[in-house]
Amino acid sequence: MYIRKKDTVVVITGKYKGRRGRVLEVYPTTERLLVEGVNMMKRHTKASRGNQAGGIVEREAPIHVSNVMAWCEAAGKPSRIVMKRLEDGSRIRVWKLTGETLD
Repeated sequence: MYIRKKDTVVVITGKYKGRRGRVLEVYPTTERLLVEGVNMMKRHTKASRGNQAGGIVEREAPIHVSNVMAWCEAAGKPSRIVMKRLEDGSRIRVWKLTGETLD
């Protein structure tokens, strides 16, 4: 997966299509992402030490990586990410649209 934590992505399919958000967590084994403000679900929680009130809590659910695309701020539209190998053997992430590096 080329998308990492703190990247900005746009949802390209589903109920939240067109919505942009920041990646909060990445789950590489299941190929899913937790995106801020996307795929919201309601969770019924009991009162506990951490959550004194309890009740219905709304939070993000993981979304599959194939349903999102990385957002390129320089171009102002979504773009793919490709890996380029440098002369010293290290790899960097590069926007396919503009050719600029991400990191």
